[in-house]
Amino acid sequence: MSGKMHGKVAVITGGSGILCAPMARELARLGAKVAILGRGEDKAKKVAADIVAAGGRAIGLSCDVLNRESVVRAAAAVQNELGPCDILINGAGGNDPRGTTSQETLRPADLETKDEALRTFFNMPIEGFDYVMRLNFMGTFIPSQIFAAQMIGRPGATIINISSMSAYAPITKVPAYSAAKAAVSNFTQWLAVHMADVGIRVNAIAPGFFLTEQNRTLLTNPDGSLTPRAEKVIAHTPMRRFGNPEELLGTLVWLADENVSGFVTGIVVPVDGGFMAYAGV
Repeated sequence: MSGKMHGKVAVITGGSGILCAPMARELARLGAKVAILGRGEDKAKKVAADIVAAGGRAIGLSCDVLNRESVVRAAAAVQNELGPCDILINGAGGNDPRGTTSQETLRPADLETKDEALRTFFNMPIEGFDYVMRLNFMGTFIPSQIFAAQMIGRPGATIINISSMSAYAPITKVPAYSAAKAAVSNFTQWLAVHMADVGIRVNAIAPGFFLTEQNRTLLTNPDGSLTPRAEKVIAHTPMRRFGNPEELLGTLVWLADENVSGFVTGIVVPVDGGFMAYAGV
């Protein structure tokens, strides 16, 4: 394949996920050599195999973004097989039930219930909250630290983080995820300033609401209809629908291509169907 990304090496953590696998395929279509990193090696290799079958070049690697040594090994494999990293997409992240509350707001009756399944702010396990914070924030910090060392002095080097709507205003029931994504957005700005003198641009994409494997059961019923929570989301999205993963690709390619966004660094771009623009009335 040849295209505007020809010769570039792109590394995508969480690259086998619903949002990031299309990113891997698109960058490969545009000529990049792509490394798909994921906790599940089989899934990562499957995306890589699809890219190779389409005429691109890709590898799939097992990588735990919370384990520095695991990321170091993956970075060495990428450099050995594809070359040094030019584009890093920090797509690894997600939520965990241990970092959520059962209800949107605390009710007095919740404090008196004997139902152990009801999770409030007061019985939320610290290890659950900590895991979600680490997965999303340290899972962005560690790969950035390791791969940026390969990127210094390379023309057009860029890091693209994945933030969230919850970074702007926290979403009910998911305090750990919201706090972690706010940290990702803040870190994006900090790192952009820190890396400016060595030629690495750092930006982020903040997707609106997309159906993924992690949120599908929260947003849709078994029959495919919307849950009450999903109906609230759609009611606050002027375009009245969820996003499609492919609708992130234009923003991704714009941020990754120094020829069209070479003076852009330190921003977080919402791709949200108007969610942030709507006050609800």
